[in-house]
Amino acid sequence: MRIDVYTPLVVSLLLSVVAPVVVGRVAPALAARVLTSAAVLTAVATTWSLVLLAAALLGDAPPVVREAREDGHRLVDPVPEAVGVAAAAALAVVAWRVYRAVRAERRTRRALRRMCAGQPADTELVVAASEVPRAFAIPGRPGRILVTSAMLKALKPAERRVLLAHERAHLAHRHGALVTAATLAAAANPLLGPVRSAAVFLVERWADEQAAAAVGDRRTTARALARAALTAGRSGPACALNFTDRSVTRRVAALLAGPPPRLWPAAAAVLALGALPALLAADATTDLLALLSGALR
Repeated sequence: MRIDVYTPLVVSLLLSVVAPVVVGRVAPALAARVLTSAAVLTAVATTWSLVLLAAALLGDAPPVVREAREDGHRLVDPVPEAVGVAAAAALAVVAWRVYRAVRAERRTRRALRRMCAGQPADTELVVAASEVPRAFAIPGRPGRILVTSAMLKALKPAERRVLLAHERAHLAHRHGALVTAATLAAAANPLLGPVRSAAVFLVERWADEQAAAAVGDRRTTARALARAALTAGRSGPACALNFTDRSVTRRVAALLAGPPPRLWPAAAAVLALGALPALLAADATTDLLALLSGALR
């Protein structure tokens, strides 16, 4: 309990260090899934560790425990009282951050869906009359692709096919769910912020690779991405899957360099690192229960 309960925080830091390395060395589809899974496992384990630390404060509360101390039984506090108080405060902050993240995600999706209101149920592509060049994948049932007229004007026919293939990849592979999971994990554990950034970048790279495969030309895909980025600039909703967002220069360079290897061993190592906090948190739970059951005897 004394060591295991703190290890998820250490693993969070390790994941943040490993994430940028994985981005450049593992295929985007595999890396995005692995990093997001590791982040979610670590965030859950970290939150549960805070629950265990806060629960340790209850060791002094039950009457049976007080009677045991009055009878002269020596009871060992699993954690210092100050740590338990800090953990309880941290849990309140975690709840507030997760609530804000969920609210921001829902607000963004509602705004994008309002732009698609009134379209037939089987309509995949929605073109919005706007002088602001943008393209988004909007998850849901059905998923839609929202493109502004300015973006379509800026691209050549082959580049439009790239854009649509990119956004279809977002919808087909449920990238919105991956991004949401990584966002909530980072909200619950701020140390996982770099992992969330890596996961968001990877889903864009994943969609880039799918678009390149669909049109059969990596250079055309890179050119479409560069042209769209130059046209659109940097502004845009932070929670949306945006064709022109997320480190365009790195994405173009990756497309021109060729598809990266899968490197399953590296991916397995990252997933194991993400599973480690869950195992240690479970062990810490067992230790706490043993301490409390011993106190009640």
